[in-house]
Amino acid sequence: MSGQLRGLVNLRHLILSNNQLAALAAGALDDCAETLEDLDLSYNNLEQLPWEALGRLGNVNTLGLDHNLLASVPAGAFSRLHKLARLDMTSNRLTTIPPDPLFSRLPLLARPRGSPASALVLAFGGNPLHCNCELVWLRRLAREDDLEACASPPALGGRYFWAVGEEEFVCEPPVVTHRSPPLAVPAGRPAALRCRAVGDPEPRVRWVSPQGRLLGNSSRARAFPNGTLELLVTEPGDGGTFTCIAANAAGEATAAVELTVGPPPPPQLANSTSCDPPRDGDPDALTPPSAASASAKVADTVAPTDRGVQVTEHGATAALVQWPDQRPVPGIRMYQIQYNSSADDILVYRMIPADSRSFLLTDLASGRTYDLCVLAVYEDSATGLTATRPVGCARFSTEPALRPCAAPHAPFLGGTMIIALGGVIVASVLVFIFVLLLRYKVHGGQPPGKAKATAPVSSVCSQTNGALGPVPSAPAPEPAAPRAHTVVQLDSEPWGPSHEPAGP
Repeated sequence: MSGQLRGLVNLRHLILSNNQLAALAAGALDDCAETLEDLDLSYNNLEQLPWEALGRLGNVNTLGLDHNLLASVPAGAFSRLHKLARLDMTSNRLTTIPPDPLFSRLPLLARPRGSPASALVLAFGGNPLHCNCELVWLRRLAREDDLEACASPPALGGRYFWAVGEEEFVCEPPVVTHRSPPLAVPAGRPAALRCRAVGDPEPRVRWVSPQGRLLGNSSRARAFPNGTLELLVTEPGDGGTFTCIAANAAGEATAAVELTVGPPPPPQLANSTSCDPPRDGDPDALTPPSAASASAKVADTVAPTDRGVQVTEHGATAALVQWPDQRPVPGIRMYQIQYNSSADDILVYRMIPADSRSFLLTDLASGRTYDLCVLAVYEDSATGLTATRPVGCARFSTEPALRPCAAPHAPFLGGTMIIALGGVIVASVLVFIFVLLLRYKVHGGQPPGKAKATAPVSSVCSQTNGALGPVPSAPAPEPAAPRAHTVVQLDSEPWGPSHEPAGP
């Protein structure tokens, strides 16, 4: 709804609950921003709100945002709402509530009963709160009994929010678990630098260039929320050491990634095929060019980063991981193996029993470089919480597999089948015509099924000049209507002086 509220400059109470609203336009409340006192948006389907527009409601006393789909609230969203007396954010999808200057200035009570006139009533029950150090400020506020509960982390899940001690609202500093190995790409090609980190809360990853500049989205680079930095077109001046910085409320961690930009590659044939193993620097079917060339170059030169963890007997699709005994660490529950290839964004986890000292990894991609770490999961006796301790990390490369011969393309197969089918049809037609011609000749030029007409014979003698001679036969009758023939024989004697009649 954007224009339905235009012109309502004296509007003081606006109730839009139970309307299944999915969005609220940014300028919907502009005309009544200075006069609105009560705004009820409860029981809708709102996932986002125009927080900037809500921040301009200087005279609002009651703001109802309960029973929606809100997953986050920006910091300082309510800082200018000085007259706000009741804020209801019950039953949303909020995992955390950022501190706000409004909350720190006013005492907070869960219910309006018994509260002073200047108190702010804040309700946020029914949200999947993640009880870590980011909510310590809320835990320290004086509150009456309410129904808020923690949904995570697992150690605090289901516990009453106000019954959890402040010392248990802890955060874990970030740890970089995966970073791209040294990359070497030719100039003009793209390059992807990857950095993964874990922590509580989830760390935010940023990149710093070799020149010390903070990198973000631009015409030549793109920074993704998952920690990947993509250089769209590399130049010779882009080479150097890039720094990955992972930071959260508990601290930060850094990692370096080397990028080498070489000369442009020579031109290659577009339709070349091969059945040989891929050469160093040649990408396989599943690896991007930048990652594959880097993986091939570091495959034989990079040694394991930790002598405690060793990867042995690695083939094209499997590798055996071994690590030393961790008996000095008490209370080990299990081991966790996490690994990722330089050309993959997915971090794979394997949970291993506590009495194991080796594990066989399968379903690996051939011809790739993998970074692997082994962690010991144990119970901290001081806090009683589950903690992790790194055992060691290693880097290994799988052997390249034979590249299969390139099969004919689908369009080529389709054209061949069409040509073959057309040839069979043409040959069948020619054979049929040849058979018809042969039968026509065998029957003497007559259509099959009709008897051949008997040629008429005529032997007719006539008296012509006193000589007996053959009379030419009559023309043959029409084959379609044969007629009967009559043969006439005339007997005569020669006429001469000796045969003259005697006189009387």
